[in-house]
Amino acid sequence: MREIDAREITSTVSRLFQEACYILPDDVLNALERARQIEESPIGCEVLDIILRNADISAKEQIPLCQDTGDAVVFLELGQGVHIVGGDLYSAINEGVRHGYTQGYLRKSMVSRPFSARVNTKDNTPAIIHTDIVPGDRLRIIAKPKGGGAENMSSLAMLSLAQGRRGVIDFVVKVVDEAGSNPCPPIIVGVGIGGTVEKAMMLAKRALLRKVGEPNPDTETAELEREILGRVNKLGIGPMGYGGRITALAVHIEVFPTHMASLPVAVNLECHSCRHREALL
Repeated sequence: MREIDAREITSTVSRLFQEACYILPDDVLNALERARQIEESPIGCEVLDIILRNADISAKEQIPLCQDTGDAVVFLELGQGVHIVGGDLYSAINEGVRHGYTQGYLRKSMVSRPFSARVNTKDNTPAIIHTDIVPGDRLRIIAKPKGGGAENMSSLAMLSLAQGRRGVIDFVVKVVDEAGSNPCPPIIVGVGIGGTVEKAMMLAKRALLRKVGEPNPDTETAELEREILGRVNKLGIGPMGYGGRITALAVHIEVFPTHMASLPVAVNLECHSCRHREALL
């Protein structure tokens, strides 16, 4: 049994959220640079230039990429051989969020009583925490600030079996088309297919953690990703909705077995600030 001190978890979470809000991962920057080379719309090119310049300034000056520093979403892979000492795991994570958003001057966006008073919690807690128990004695922490503009464009459909593959494509393209400029394109499209309602949504969100443009290892799923991306980029929405060839940088799909009477499909969109950082303790 390997011990990890709760204080180390708190300091790590604090650091990860600050870094995630300041620094775009290399895969996202590379995808944006490729998009700039491909884009034909003059306004679209100008928008992409601004996005890339913004990312450079943010990293150098340690200021948020976007004023919306998002929900504090945390993915954990907790090894079976890990024992947390000096406190409990979720409290340590929430303390890390509280510290990181305060110390880093990140906007606190979480409100309590979402259907009534909507009072700001003033420290961006509670975090949204997803935990997987895995073999080993390590703890992997992924911090993902998720902005409200893109999250609001999420959608779920319970398709009929007859709709099949074509129905999946049509639904995902429809979600992106109706979202328009709201999720701040060029976007990354996370898609979850199968499982149950909540499983499909989790698949869609986890798909956003993959390196941008990295295909699903399953060849059939990878082909579906390519086809949907082609359809999406023919919509003409373009960077920030000003028109152009590049509406999405990538489509990432995750698939899970499902009930023989079901075909759940979930879509979770991510803006061009596809922010996440991770650490292994």
